[in-house]
Amino acid sequence: MSVIKQAVVIGAGVMGASIAAQLANADIPTLLLDIVPDDLLAEKNNWCSQLDGDNRNQLADKAKKNLMNQKPSPIVSLQKLSLIETGNIEDHLSKISKADWIIEAITEDIEAKRSLLQKIDDFRKKGSIVSSNTSGISIETMVENCSADLQAHFLGTHFFNPPRYITLLELIATPKTNLTTLQKFKEFAEKQLGKNVIITKDTPNFIANRIGAYAFLTIVKVMTKSKLSIPKVDELTGKLIGRSKSGTFQTLDLVGLDTFSYVVKNIQERSSNHSEKGFYIMPPFMEEMIEQNLLGRKTGNGFYRKTKSGIEALDYQTMQYQRVEKKKLPEKELQEFIYEDSQDAKFLWESIMPFLLYSAALLGEIADTIYEIDEAVKLGFNWEKGPFEIWDSIGLVKSITKLKSANIAVPNWITEMIEKGEHVFYKKEKEALTYYNNGKYTPIQKDSHHIDVQEKKRQNGILARNDSGTLFDIGDGVAMLELHAPHNVIGMDAIEMMDAAVREVEENSAFKGLVIGSGGTNFSVGANLALLLMEAQSKDYSEIELVVQKFQEAMMKIKYAKKPIVSAPFGNTLGGGAEICLASSYVQALQETYIGLVETGVGLIPGGGGTKELYINSLKEVDLLQEEALIKTVKKVFFTIFTSKVSTSAEEGKEWKLLNKKDQITMNKRYLIYDAKQMVLKHSTLYSPPQKRKVVVAGKPGYDLLKKELSKLAMTGRLSPYERIIGEKLAFVLTGGNLPFKSEVEEAYLLQLERSAFMELIQDKQTQKRMLHLLQTGKIYQEKRENTSPAN
Repeated sequence: MSVIKQAVVIGAGVMGASIAAQLANADIPTLLLDIVPDDLLAEKNNWCSQLDGDNRNQLADKAKKNLMNQKPSPIVSLQKLSLIETGNIEDHLSKISKADWIIEAITEDIEAKRSLLQKIDDFRKKGSIVSSNTSGISIETMVENCSADLQAHFLGTHFFNPPRYITLLELIATPKTNLTTLQKFKEFAEKQLGKNVIITKDTPNFIANRIGAYAFLTIVKVMTKSKLSIPKVDELTGKLIGRSKSGTFQTLDLVGLDTFSYVVKNIQERSSNHSEKGFYIMPPFMEEMIEQNLLGRKTGNGFYRKTKSGIEALDYQTMQYQRVEKKKLPEKELQEFIYEDSQDAKFLWESIMPFLLYSAALLGEIADTIYEIDEAVKLGFNWEKGPFEIWDSIGLVKSITKLKSANIAVPNWITEMIEKGEHVFYKKEKEALTYYNNGKYTPIQKDSHHIDVQEKKRQNGILARNDSGTLFDIGDGVAMLELHAPHNVIGMDAIEMMDAAVREVEENSAFKGLVIGSGGTNFSVGANLALLLMEAQSKDYSEIELVVQKFQEAMMKIKYAKKPIVSAPFGNTLGGGAEICLASSYVQALQETYIGLVETGVGLIPGGGGTKELYINSLKEVDLLQEEALIKTVKKVFFTIFTSKVSTSAEEGKEWKLLNKKDQITMNKRYLIYDAKQMVLKHSTLYSPPQKRKVVVAGKPGYDLLKKELSKLAMTGRLSPYERIIGEKLAFVLTGGNLPFKSEVEEAYLLQLERSAFMELIQDKQTQKRMLHLLQTGKIYQEKRENTSPAN
């Protein structure tokens, strides 16, 4: 298989357009085709219609335009849209001859797919990959009448919606698919598209949808029998049982009830098992929801809906919506909870065990290993645990004893497993995680580019550690500092570990550089706000100022370290997390990095040099001889910080100068640490730290200009009095205060201004009020104003 440099997606529906967007996200030029609308197709011989080519592309054009408006966005940056060209099947199918990969993503109709694939066969170049994006139709039967070369290069590619955010890609081969092609395509999809690939068998709905649909339907059926409410079921079927916090019905709202219905009916139609056919029937109330267009988030109403008064949930017995009152389950382990004598425990047992038994019964039919089943289900539905991992958390032997006492059949392979004395599906052997596989335990295989930080700690030992971070060797002369405080907040412990890490790397000749990474779901949400607020309320201001000063010093040590320091951010990279990246020599960011200096949202300004570094970043492309260019840059940086802008991707972070041009982007989180390590190695040989230079500031003229901007906002009701105070302090720091225009100042001067402004703000009750509000509600404090959007 040649390198995939160009692609074509045929079918510009929601899924096809989103796949095209993900290809563009990966910098692959893509042609998006759809049919010519019927009214124009009838005028095919009309010369006026022929001249109006764009109009014949209107379905693909509309799909491309819609990518800009979807939430969450399928595209990482509007600039990437230029990589998507549009066309129509009638006029432009011959263009597929230039493509390395052609994706059919039309309606789920086997005859329509067969017909299109035969047309594709006429125009494609030999050796190009052809795939069908289907959620369950048989792959092999689609290409029976196609050429041998197409059949050798044909795959099923089951993307999950939305493709940008759900990383699972199920690859389905036929007996005629070239195995080398399959493996190379898998590597491409993982490294370039950011997908986590599971190779599945050609069975109805493959792995994730087959198992997931059964799990969801079981819960619904037990719920209606038990007469539990939808919110109650979501409480019970979320984190407690190893699934996502959205539970069952919030997840279905995200998937779309129409999509779920299609999956259910497809399994029923294609299954050869009589009892399975009887099970896969949509409950009547769900059919009624579909008739009423209550499909979930796509229609605004589903199992839940948002109203001005709050969130409401559907009462499936009356088909009316009722206000949701949030309740918190008592904290218990699943194994303790599920065997209790209570209604909730009975519900969990009856809704979980059939799904686990079903998963076990399908081993060998849908996948060869329990690991593949677990991974597909976790990735496809954002669950923390797959069925066999959930079973381990329940207690395998205890559950089998209870099942047998109720005369419930258990798959033979599990009975044999227990008879051999094995009590878990997963266990550690020689520090490696293994899974039960055909009578023995098999180590989980990892790609050589997938660095498991926990494994590296065990193998290489720990150099230093406290509650907020661990420093260890990840091999080849590269050290790593892993931040791991709750939510990866930054306090004195984290600052001390950053100091220790820089010192160790600089002084130890065995190390070439350092990677700063993170455990958890986000890189860092910034400062330890709870601790700062507690000290502010106690008026322990000297302690706060010490922490701010130490953090500033730590950032400067990172910036001017003698060896390269590479940060590897992902997820929320906010406040102090963004400042670590801004100070680093280089950044290797996951594409799904949401970076921003957000301190003004709690009544503060950046405290670790973030204002200074964002400004310096932005000056790199400015002609300082042009006064207008300097003022424009100052204004842009000011509003980026003042409005707490957070990028929606690493690509957008680059556009806002929160990341540098020299920084790199990784598509797959599994490879992030490896890529960061390679960046250290790449730059270590000839690395020299940046030279300390003075910073050109806009001084009093710039400060006065920004104050005028704030005044305009206040006069039009878009700024509260306290927000104006915050803005003026930020403006003073950014411009260097009361200095002449284009004065040159030391970085230490700007850090002192920043520290003073930070300390003045944190002592104000208005700021403390905002901090408390965020800690209590998880939301930024909103003041009542006519218009809450500051103008840029």
